[in-house]
Amino acid sequence: QVQLVESGGGLVQPGGSLRLSCAASGSSFSGRAMGWFRQAPGKQREWVASIFSYGAPTYAGSVQGRFAISKDGAKKTLYLQMNSLKPEDTAVYYCNFLGESSWGQGTQVTVSS
Repeated sequence: QVQLVESGGGLVQPGGSLRLSCAASGSSFSGRAMGWFRQAPGKQREWVASIFSYGAPTYAGSVQGRFAISKDGAKKTLYLQMNSLKPEDTAVYYCNFLGESSWGQGTQVTVSS
């Protein structure tokens, strides 16, 4: 069974950048579609971006052009580079394999001046 641990969140001013990491332990990391998701206070968890073994990553319209998802198979780590951050990006960010229903602790991202 693979465990995922998110990190890299924090407080950043509008227009700033952060890079989130998602470290996987165990096997079965390679070849599986993965994604980043987020949940803002009082809202449902929403999909942010996905990355696949083949083809281009996909992004929610609200982050298209600002966020970039990538992964390093050798390090078993998924990343989310977030640029031009906006206050509405404030949320707890989670990584997961697509289709999985159990979630980790996530990492808090707060965009505020």
